Amino acid sequence: MILIATAWKTTARKPTAKKCPDCEGKGETAETVRVGSRKIRETADRQAALCLTCFGTGEVPTT
Repeated sequence: MILIATAWKTTARKPTAKKCPDCEGKGETAETVRVGSRKIRETADRQAALCLTCFGTGEVPTT
């Protein structure tokens, strides 16, 4: 049996994007709902809000 050595082709790997530290890569954060005439009282309810750091992508923004 004859073994022939072949060259391995390597593919360039794309760098993995880092997760946003504010939303943990989800793209959304939870905000407390405030009620009242001047929005003083906080309720136990939460609502989803777009992450302002990554604008909903879930990745660390590049400068």
